[in-house]
Amino acid sequence: MCRWLAYCGTPITLEKMLYEPEHSLIDQSLHARYGKETVNGDGFGVGYYGDGDVPPAVFKDTKPAWGDRNLRELARHVRSPLFMAHVRASSGTAIQQTNCHPFRYGSWLWMHNGAISEFGRVKRDLVMTIAPDLFPAIEGSTDSEVMFFLALTFGLSEDPPGAVERMVGFVERTGRRHDVEHPLQMSLAASNGERLWSFRYSSDRRSRSLFHSANTQTLRHLHPEVFETVELSDDARVVVSEPLRDLPGLWLKVPESTYTVVRPGVFEMHPFSPAKPE
Repeated sequence: MCRWLAYCGTPITLEKMLYEPEHSLIDQSLHARYGKETVNGDGFGVGYYGDGDVPPAVFKDTKPAWGDRNLRELARHVRSPLFMAHVRASSGTAIQQTNCHPFRYGSWLWMHNGAISEFGRVKRDLVMTIAPDLFPAIEGSTDSEVMFFLALTFGLSEDPPGAVERMVGFVERTGRRHDVEHPLQMSLAASNGERLWSFRYSSDRRSRSLFHSANTQTLRHLHPEVFETVELSDDARVVVSEPLRDLPGLWLKVPESTYTVVRPGVFEMHPFSPAKPE
């Protein structure tokens, strides 16, 4: 599958999360420990928010993340209070820039690890449900992007958790109409630049790994040798597919069928379940 991280807090350089930890996302692109694949070399992407109301910037390429000099230069100089990064292992769709995560629409960023099972069998039914005004904005061919535009269709801008629940419920009902036993596997992140949502769910209740960091005050107490001088606000949080450092108490597992919300001063976890048909 894929590996990803999302950060929300004090503006920091992307390098602090992408490269500096001993098991950084760049290291995971070659040596993942929690995913089905060890190597995630089918492209990468970063999306980051700046000041003001401008849409988030996105930088993607089809090259492996571990060898991209431009990504290293960008990560060293760009500072952001909220950013996402993703290294891809394709589940069958083409290796091309438009299929690299995160995906962007307006102020929204979206990235995903997992798959819609038997996507080729259900793709037409899913795509035909996307709102006509959104359809022209689809650029790639992945199930992840279809999930994004379905969530936008189902009201992501007004009610992100509800829209993702409606999207998941629709994908599962569609899959089961096509005799797919377990239609969906996902850990995903979405943001509008003000809040960061992450979701862990799968149809068979055996979801891919997802972790969030402990609060900064706890980290400074547990590991002052690492975090005492790190420029992180007390409310900074990181959500990851797998831990970036092997330190006790640093990472807490997001429970099965759960979503998290991060915004300045707030971190919440809530139960997640697909919406039932009306």
